[in-house]
Amino acid sequence: MQSENSNPETRSVSALCCVYSIKITLPEVSMANEIIKGMGFHHVALKAADFEGTVAFYEKLGMKYYTGWGKGDGRVAMLDFGDGGILEVFAGGSNAQAADPKYIHFALKVDDVDAAYAKALAIGAKEKSAPKVVPLDSAPVKLTLNCAFVYGPSGEEVEFFRILAAE
Repeated sequence: MQSENSNPETRSVSALCCVYSIKITLPEVSMANEIIKGMGFHHVALKAADFEGTVAFYEKLGMKYYTGWGKGDGRVAMLDFGDGGILEVFAGGSNAQAADPKYIHFALKVDDVDAAYAKALAIGAKEKSAPKVVPLDSAPVKLTLNCAFVYGPSGEEVEFFRILAAE
């Protein structure tokens, strides 16, 4: 799908479905924070059992090493997702799952869920949930998405995510 325009009210998206060309108009929803100006996502932090393997895994997915510090179990690396969002990897983790984890998963926005999922499996991720289309009964914006989940090198859950329609 490619955006044909970006007027502030709507954006039109063309898609080739089977042999027919269809046009979907997605509603433009402003999500600007009016309470705390300039607020936005910066990073998600992950404590890795295999620090080097975890950093290498995400670099193979295309993330870029931004900066790092520390030694031994105090090492930290910051990897850029590609849009300014950061994955912060801490050494000294374990593969044991916490009894009451506060972190469920993090989602990576991608253009092609199937390709991202296949790439992750090819470089050592473990399968959790194969790619699927999920129509959500959500409100006020009804979403249809494509998603897949893998386990990364330290057992972290990673979702590959793409919005197919928003009505």
